[in-house]
Amino acid sequence: MRLATRANGTPDGELIVVSGDATSCLSAADIAPNLLAALERWEALVPMLQARAELIQAGQGDPLDPATLRAPLPRSWQWLDGSAFATHGELMQIAFGLDPIDRERPLMYQGLSDRFLGPSDDVPVPDSALGIDFEGEFGVIVDAVPMGTSVADAAQHIRLIVQINDWSLRAIAPIEMKTGFGWVQAKPACSVAPFAVTPDELGGDWRDGRVCCDLLVEWNGARFGLVNGDQMAFSFPELVAHAARTRDLVAGTIIGSGTVSNREYAERGSACISERRAIEIIAEGNPRTAFMAFGDRVRIEGRASDGSTPFGTIDQRVVQA
Repeated sequence: MRLATRANGTPDGELIVVSGDATSCLSAADIAPNLLAALERWEALVPMLQARAELIQAGQGDPLDPATLRAPLPRSWQWLDGSAFATHGELMQIAFGLDPIDRERPLMYQGLSDRFLGPSDDVPVPDSALGIDFEGEFGVIVDAVPMGTSVADAAQHIRLIVQINDWSLRAIAPIEMKTGFGWVQAKPACSVAPFAVTPDELGGDWRDGRVCCDLLVEWNGARFGLVNGDQMAFSFPELVAHAARTRDLVAGTIIGSGTVSNREYAERGSACISERRAIEIIAEGNPRTAFMAFGDRVRIEGRASDGSTPFGTIDQRVVQA
C-alpha cells in the first residue's frame, strides 16, 4: 500500500491512498484526517486503508496531481537519524582524522521534526558558505513502540518506509560535534519523497530489515551516485530497538538509516558531497568537489529491483533564505 499527504491548508495535510503507478488516488480523510492520526490507530484503521487501495486498483481512483503532494508526514513527534552504513563512517573517519567509530552500537542523533520539506519544495539556506550538502537515505515510520522492545519485536512496529534527503550544513557540523552536545544549526529540515509505502509493497527488496533498493542521486542533472541500501551494518529493527532502549517511541516516530554508502564507491559513487570529498582527500590529499550553491538542484530517487520507483522522487532547488 502506498500513502501520501495532499495539501489542504492544514498543518498535517490530507491523507490519501495512491495507486501503484502513482497516477490515481482516493482520499482517506474519512478514515483518518492525516497520516499521523492513522499511525496512532494503525491496527484498527489499516484494513480500511487497504480496502481503499483495492478500490483504486479496481479503477475507482481520481487523477493524482503531484504538485499538491507534501512530505508524507509534514511534521511528526520525533525524527531520529542513524548512521548505519559502515563505509560512510570509515571514509569520514579516515579523511578527517576522527576517533575510531564504536562498531558495537548504532550511532544516532535526534533532529528537527516539527517540519519536513515536501519533495519539490525549495530549500532555504541563509548563507551559501555554510557547506550545503544533500544526504540520500531511507527511513522507517513506526507505530507506538514500548520502552525496551527487542529487535525481534521492533520489526513488527515498522509500518511504513520512506526516502529522505537529510540536509546538512558542513561548515557548522564540526563545530557542533566538538561541543559533545550534537547538532542544531548544522541540521535544517529534512526533505521526504512523496510516498510512504508498507514493507510488503517492496516485496523482496525489503530484506533482513533493510531497504535493498538503489538510490539514484543527481546533482544539477549529472549522476552523482547510484548506491544500494543493502549494506547497512545495523538493520532498521536494530535501530528501532536501540532508540527504544530507554524511552517509549510515540507513533509517527521516523528513524533514518543515515547516508546510504557502498564499499564499491569507486563504481557506484556517493549519496552526499562530504563522502566524495573524503574519498578525494584519501586519494589526493585535498578535496576537489565544492558544496552546493544557491540555484543548484538535487534529484534523489529510490529504484526497486524491477525498475519501479516506489517512493517517488525528491527534486529540489537550494535558495537563499
